[in-house]
Amino acid sequence: MKKLLSASVMCADLLNIEKSVKELERAGIDLLHLDVMDGSFVPNITLGFDMINAIKGMTDIPLDVHMMVNTPAQFIDMMNLGKDDYLCIHYEGDIHAQRTLAKIKDKGIKAGLALNPQTPVNCYEHLVDYLDMALIMTVSPGFAGQKIFAGAKEKVAKTRAFLDSLGRPDIPIEVDGNISPANGAMLSKVGAEIFVLGTSSLFIKDKDMKESAESFRAIL
Repeated sequence: MKKLLSASVMCADLLNIEKSVKELERAGIDLLHLDVMDGSFVPNITLGFDMINAIKGMTDIPLDVHMMVNTPAQFIDMMNLGKDDYLCIHYEGDIHAQRTLAKIKDKGIKAGLALNPQTPVNCYEHLVDYLDMALIMTVSPGFAGQKIFAGAKEKVAKTRAFLDSLGRPDIPIEVDGNISPANGAMLSKVGAEIFVLGTSSLFIKDKDMKESAESFRAIL
């Protein structure tokens, strides 16, 4: 699979969101990563569904919606997502993850399942038939600006080997959290294929976004 760059919209200029999206288009970004936080699953609140739907209407870049919420099934129908978009829920936030993933797939949306740093990769075992993407959190979710956790490289490598052992080498691994160029290169070598880029790699003050994106691609 081609290595993909997913821009964390949470790090963009939200007061000028349409301008920010146009800059991301110019930079050749593959996906727009939209964090939804409920103040319960994580101690923060971010992008709402009206904003997500507005962004969906202003660009052809597929959306990569990351639901850091409890009981995410109740929110699926609030978003106007399509066949090229990803909708990722957290294993830890949904005791009925299989049912929710099935609902996402039934709506024709690509389904993803995220794991927090401490959650073991074998949680994917009985859910791979419902997955289009596996998201490995490389920080504890909820805030930008954290350092990558010590076991990130090992966990990504273990996830790739585990998915392959289940006969699903086609499921790409996304990594999210302090994905700097150095960390991105490290994780790319052990199986990461989708990279969520924020303040450590793409949204850098006084640096052209297209240049930052091209520099990051060059190290993968």
